[in-house]
This record gives sequence, structure tokens and C-alpha cells, in this order.
Amino acid sequence: MTATQNIPLPTIEIERGGDPTHTILWMHGLGADGNDFVPIIDDLALPSDISVRFVFPHAPMRAVTINKGFVMRAWYDVLELSFSRTEDEEGLRDSQRAIELLLERERQRGIMPGRIVLAGFSQGGAMALQTGLRYPEKLAGIMALSCYLPMRQSLATESHCANFSTAIFMAHGNLDSVVPMSLATASRRMLLESGYAVEWHEYPMAHSVCVDEMADISSWLKRVLV
Repeated sequence: MTATQNIPLPTIEIERGGDPTHTILWMHGLGADGNDFVPIIDDLALPSDISVRFVFPHAPMRAVTINKGFVMRAWYDVLELSFSRTEDEEGLRDSQRAIELLLERERQRGIMPGRIVLAGFSQGGAMALQTGLRYPEKLAGIMALSCYLPMRQSLATESHCANFSTAIFMAHGNLDSVVPMSLATASRRMLLESGYAVEWHEYPMAHSVCVDEMADISSWLKRVLV
């Protein structure tokens, strides 16, 4: 399923606190699915007076070049291990449209963009940056975990001023052997030099999440979900 079909991606949805007033749209990493981050909801320890709909979409199935062409859930193809040279622009843009379609569905359900956080891990975090920085209406926040900024060369011409001041949370493990720390710090540096407000965290971990990170995410969400 792709965005070009104009059909929303399948999702797992969990509502906490009654009728939702906010949405956290959270994209998983390569080869996982929407179930991957469902267990973290309780760990976020969000206040009971914040009513949140968590939306965990399943990425489309596609062949992934670096995984010998095996078909798996992926937001875009990964053509080489460097990540930053040759990119699957078509896949990135297609998934961007798919995420925008989910954002529009939230609007139709009464949640305006200013009350939506785009979040993601690894490929999902890259998609949060890809989509959020180009989205034409201000979002509540962008959370990018263990990832990098894709399509850096086109950001200056494609970014939208609506999200120029949107809070961005970036976190990375300094033992990450999947998405190198150097790629993440280069992404952070480019965003900062472009004037974006980036809150940066790093942890002694591999390509994963940790307890301290969850505490920092919880604190950040409590600030942006207003």
C-alpha cells in the first residue's frame, strides 16, 4: 500500500484519557511494524489530564537493497550503508505523502496539526523529519530517535516556514552501529545552522531506546502537548 493510492496506511491506535485532544503519530524502524513502540505508552507516564491518541502506522512492504532485496516493512529503500549518498527519493516522498494523509485524517477527527507530534525511530525518525519540516501547518513537535536527516540537499528549498520554530527532539546512542552517531550529529548541526530549535540527547546505548531516554521523551512531551 502506498500514498499514491490515497488510502491511509493501516495503523494501531490506542487512546488514553478519554476523548483525544492530542495525537502522537509514531513511525517504526526498518523491518518492524506498528506494534514496535506500543509497549512504551505506559513508560511515558503522561499526565492523566492529557488525552492522547497514539497512532502507530505500519510502513508499506518493499524490497530493501541492503538486505539482499528481501521484502519487509520499510518507509523507503536503503540503497547503501552510508545512508547519505544515494537515497530512495521516490520512496521517501511516497511515505511522506502517506504520513500527510494520516495527519489529514486526524484533522478530520478533530485534532488540528498544532496538537500533533510526529515521532519515529530510525527510518521512522527520518520520516518524522522529512515530513514535519515540509508540512505546511505548524505541528506540536517532531521527535527523531536514532536517525538522521534525509534529503538534506533539498531541505532549504522544500522546508515550510510553518514549522521553522517547531520543537525538535533528537536522541541517539553513542554505540549505534546501524545509524552512525556521526550521521546524526551532522544532521543536528545542519538543522541548528538552518535555525531550527533542536533539543539533543545522547546515551551510552546501541541502536535502541533506554530508560533515561524514555524519561527525557516524557519530559519533552509534557512541554509540547499543551
